[in-house]
Amino acid sequence: MKKLSVALAILGTTAITAPAFAQENLKIVEKPLELTIHMHWPRAQGYGVGGDVTKIYPVETAAREMTGISLVDKTSGKNTKDNNEAMNLLLATGDLPDIVGGNKIQQPVNQYGPEGAFVPLNDLVKEYAPHIQAFWDTHPGLQQAISAYDGNYYYIPYLPDGKFGRAWYVRQDWLDKLGLQQPQNVEEYHAVLTAFRDQDPNGNGMKDEVPYFARDWEEVLRLLTLWDARTSGSDSYHDFYVKDGAIAHPYAQDAYRDAMANLAAWYKEGLIDPEIFTRGSSSRDYLLSENLGGSTHDWFASTSGYNAALKDKVEGFNFVPFLPPASAAGVRMEEHRRIPIKPDGWAISYTNKHPIETIKYFDFWFTEAGRNLSNFGVEGKTWDMVNGEPTFKPEVLTSDSPVNSQMYLEGAQIYRGYFQDYRYEWQWTSEEARKGIELYDANDLLIEQFLGVAFNKDEQAVYDKYWPSMQTYMLERQQAWILGTGDVKADWDDYIKTLDKMGYEQVIEVMNSAYKRQYGK
Repeated sequence: MKKLSVALAILGTTAITAPAFAQENLKIVEKPLELTIHMHWPRAQGYGVGGDVTKIYPVETAAREMTGISLVDKTSGKNTKDNNEAMNLLLATGDLPDIVGGNKIQQPVNQYGPEGAFVPLNDLVKEYAPHIQAFWDTHPGLQQAISAYDGNYYYIPYLPDGKFGRAWYVRQDWLDKLGLQQPQNVEEYHAVLTAFRDQDPNGNGMKDEVPYFARDWEEVLRLLTLWDARTSGSDSYHDFYVKDGAIAHPYAQDAYRDAMANLAAWYKEGLIDPEIFTRGSSSRDYLLSENLGGSTHDWFASTSGYNAALKDKVEGFNFVPFLPPASAAGVRMEEHRRIPIKPDGWAISYTNKHPIETIKYFDFWFTEAGRNLSNFGVEGKTWDMVNGEPTFKPEVLTSDSPVNSQMYLEGAQIYRGYFQDYRYEWQWTSEEARKGIELYDANDLLIEQFLGVAFNKDEQAVYDKYWPSMQTYMLERQQAWILGTGDVKADWDDYIKTLDKMGYEQVIEVMNSAYKRQYGK
């Protein structure tokens, strides 16, 4: 466990920085209390194992025993996986459960909280939730980031831990076979991908290699950063970003035009998967297991796992993370990083008759016992404490089912308001990925993140009027340019004029007015 502790220190994780509290009595109520909950998130539509509310999460059972509070499902939209649709159905009833939680609740909660639908948490947390308040005190700026336009905050968010999520990967065994070094800049990366295309590194005598691929098509856009453009300002695709202290959108910048021209050229040259928009999420499995894929940009933990998974199928298979190639301007950057705060979590509705008990319950998940429960599951069932470290049982780490999938069924790592512990992921991160994370951490690759804004009613109306159709247009043109059914440089002036007609300046204006109000910029 010493190695684990040292590695976490290198990573700068916040897993061990929470203030120490005396041994606590976790019981919140002496007489059992039931609170209703809406919990709609990608893995389950309902508060129960796999969304089946008749199957109580083991974590929920343990939390009931510790706190005296039980959560009872009252989720709307169980027949849809669209969280927005589910939230709209919930709000339309006018009869909210005690707790509203799940995926991307920040926007509706911040919109309707000031109108009275949700309880402001500022004073409740200060008075009754010392562990949550300690988190805000030791992580300046994050409470500000989730606050609504009235200065109050209305939900306790899911708080990720760690720094790096995705990385650039390349087939080291192919590089070795062709006598090539890992690419250090965009020109060398182009040369490597060209060699993968032309020099038969898989040795089957066919020109069937796919030099660059991605299981999420949006990851092809990461190539734009190699020509000093941006694709997003956060861990969400296509997001706004902070440019020179103000909010802008990456797809309306001259740098994007020039980078897109290069990206389209790479696609035309056959360096990018011709099925990048259609192959889907199974592309990584297929292209690597068939010894066809050469390079990608994907998550550290899961991508490095292919070395063990394919060692008996693909001779010499070695897929390794490498430093981001320096851009045309000589900049190395990793655009994707773990954002410190998510729009997921839970809030207290106006119908809740027990707000003090509820905020104390929310605070429970920030205690050591609650945090371990929310990250690792039930002690003795899925993990044990070893030398002061929560340590998964061997059967969890060696299961054919991914650890995160196992945790979801336990009721851990679900989208409640909680503080993630990176030790949960580090334990099932392969040695290759660990080395890659340490390599990335040793270099100055992190960039400023856009943590979002909270609109007032008028700003929200402008955003809702213009942005959805504008983003659709941006993505349609983007795909056309990559596929070669348009020319970005020839089309650029008309593209910008169209964005202006569609309301780009109005959207940027409300984004910046909200940004200045929220962050004092």
